[in-house]
Amino acid sequence: MKEIRILGIAVTDNATEAVSVQNLLTKFGCSIKTRLGLHEVSNDKCNSEGIILLELTGNTDEMDKLENELLKIENLKVRKMTF
Repeated sequence: MKEIRILGIAVTDNATEAVSVQNLLTKFGCSIKTRLGLHEVSNDKCNSEGIILLELTGNTDEMDKLENELLKIENLKVRKMTF
C-alpha cells in the first residue's frame, strides 16, 4: 500500500515565517495533494498564528525533504501522521 502522509505545521508568527513557508510549499508543490490553512479571523483583526495541514503524495524521499526543510524554519512546529 502506498504511504499516506499528513504534515501539520503550526505557524506562530505569520509576518516573519510566511515567505519562507510559502517558498517551500511552492518548491515542493508537486508533492502536495491537499493544502488547508486554518486561522482565527475577526472583523477587525487577522491573527498571526495558524495551522497548515498538508496531504502529501508521490515519492517518500521528496516528502522527507519537504519535512526536513520545514523543520529548519525557526518557530515552526511540524508534526507528521502516516498511514
